[in-house]
Amino acid sequence: MTTMALGSLAGCSQQKQLSYPAAPSDNTVDTIFGMTVADPFRPLENDTATETLKWVEAENAVTDAYLSKIPFRKKINARLTELNDFVKRGLTYRENDGMFYFFENDGLKNQSILYRKPALDSNEREIFLDPNKLSDDGTVALTGVTQSKDGKYTAYTISRSGSDWTEIFVMDTKTKELLPDHIKWAKFTGASWDGDGFYYSAYPAPEEGKEYSNANQNHLVYYHKIGTPQSDDTVVFNDPAHPFHFHSAQVAESQPVVFVNVSGAGVGNELKVRKNGTWETMVPTQDYTTNVIDVINDKIYLLTSYGAPKNRLMVADLANPSIENWKELVAEDEGVLSDAQFAGDKLFLTYEKDAANQIAIHNIDGKKEGEVKLPGYGTVGLYTERKYPEDIFYTFSSFTSPSAQYAYNIKTGESKQIFQSEIKGVDLGEYVTEQVFYPSADGTKVPMFLTYKKGLERNGKNPVYLYGYGGFNVSLTPGFSANRMFLLENGVIYAQTNLRGGSEYGEAWHEAGTKMNKLNVFNDFIGAAEYLIKEGYTSPEYLTIEGGSNGGLLVGATTNLRPDLFKVAIPRVGVMDMMRYHLFTIGWNWASDYGTSADSPEMAKYLLDYSPVHNIKNDGTPYPAILVMTADHDDRVVPAHSFKYAAALQASNTGDAPKLIRIDSKAGHGAGKPIAKVLEEYTDMYSFMFENIGIQPK
Repeated sequence: MTTMALGSLAGCSQQKQLSYPAAPSDNTVDTIFGMTVADPFRPLENDTATETLKWVEAENAVTDAYLSKIPFRKKINARLTELNDFVKRGLTYRENDGMFYFFENDGLKNQSILYRKPALDSNEREIFLDPNKLSDDGTVALTGVTQSKDGKYTAYTISRSGSDWTEIFVMDTKTKELLPDHIKWAKFTGASWDGDGFYYSAYPAPEEGKEYSNANQNHLVYYHKIGTPQSDDTVVFNDPAHPFHFHSAQVAESQPVVFVNVSGAGVGNELKVRKNGTWETMVPTQDYTTNVIDVINDKIYLLTSYGAPKNRLMVADLANPSIENWKELVAEDEGVLSDAQFAGDKLFLTYEKDAANQIAIHNIDGKKEGEVKLPGYGTVGLYTERKYPEDIFYTFSSFTSPSAQYAYNIKTGESKQIFQSEIKGVDLGEYVTEQVFYPSADGTKVPMFLTYKKGLERNGKNPVYLYGYGGFNVSLTPGFSANRMFLLENGVIYAQTNLRGGSEYGEAWHEAGTKMNKLNVFNDFIGAAEYLIKEGYTSPEYLTIEGGSNGGLLVGATTNLRPDLFKVAIPRVGVMDMMRYHLFTIGWNWASDYGTSADSPEMAKYLLDYSPVHNIKNDGTPYPAILVMTADHDDRVVPAHSFKYAAALQASNTGDAPKLIRIDSKAGHGAGKPIAKVLEEYTDMYSFMFENIGIQPK
């Protein structure tokens, strides 16, 4: 039985009273391969213009006024705060100084604190780095920590207000003293230590006022020597002939061999290795993915999709490393090989089968020796280190189980639980997860996880929160969310579907949702909704869809295709203008999945036919209630996408349901967002959803 009260709420009367602010507009029309493409809200692309800022302020005022009238909004916020107030711990790992490190949040701190201790079972832990002290409001996030090979120095990277721009700082590991070394305008990088310095990737300093919107070009790899200013850093890799490529350096753990990965123009990456001061090409194409695991005795161990859409392990000789000379170590298997790590001379391989993780153990010669037994459907985070073979840790989480951490004994094959998150007052045993497979429009079977309260009746009246992504080789595996618990305890079914475009079944599954196959992704999502309705789980009156980034595109496009199928739609930081996405920040990098409007007449027409901002109906067709979500510091999917989409929605005749936009301040694409902002965001999303499906949460 469900545990919510049904009834007509004040939201129904709010809908007809909404008045939206007029958006800045002009008469812009582009001609693309002979097609005329109107873009009336082009002025909103200038996110620092006075008129745009006034519009943002006015839109937020309308949205805030609407949300503030929802009678149970404060109750939702209070319950979400309670649910998130529990101890969360990240994966334990052992660093080069021999100490054990882990992130922990005792409940509601904006950012998790990095602790360290001398031994695994020691109670003498100390704070190593507290990101909460990097800003007053928690909007500076710690995005990475790496130690020098000798453990003497620790570099850490930060992001401000959710931006992709990265700054690098360096501390003395032993004393925790901050050194004068400081790197600015880095992006998509960590610090890869080599000798008395590290490699990092950065762009030239951007034009003032355009830091979060202009296209990024010429990603350079630098070497920074400790104790010197950034101005003295040396460019070690540059490719001016390909200004839109990404370049990232990696130094192997067991041998100081330096590699550069080159990406941005394909589904994978080129790979180069530095030998005698010059770069030798190992992989000359971006048609497949190749990751260096380690270099041991001049043998390069590689995880690659070369010749294996579900990935395999191969070995290259450092003396002759080009791809045609590689030898297979572990062949492609039924599951997708997603990770490989050494523990001593053992290989721990993480596989994904039907969107859930498994761990296999092989010897250094590639022979399988066993498996790590896991509790069930779930997601694994694994730590091993070749020089610390006795220290093997993994985390396991599922939809109904918060992250638990285990130490694995490689001699006995047994796992010992060393940490388990616990949420007070919540009986996780009341909930169940099932995996179903449903047909898409072309007959393809698509997997979906359904999590709900035991005793559910399939009476067509259960609210469903349907989430998907479907792109960029991203796999959606089971994971725990305290915020999601609020939905479950109020009788909502959480549905997570594994659409084509992801990596759940390897590269073939990914490619089936890219470029001129993108419609498959939307059909898969529509198929999920149709299955849930057909099987009696729900009906369109109770169905909410949500997705972020590429998932925001998914929600926007699907809403245009089937507005009758959903009651509420929440597109978050979505790619909404498919004709111009490649012109902003690193949007060009998405061309391998989307194609661009400049590619060909056929590609341009395909994009135009599903581009969310260009396909909003304007004939009175009722649309679901829509809450568009973006942030002012999102320099990955610039807010102009959501601005133009919301303006077009509000200017179109799509019925009386609200079409609102929520524009967060001092926030970005999502990573590193402080818990205070996360709670506000989910409060508003859930308030909007319950208001518009007419259900009073308990």
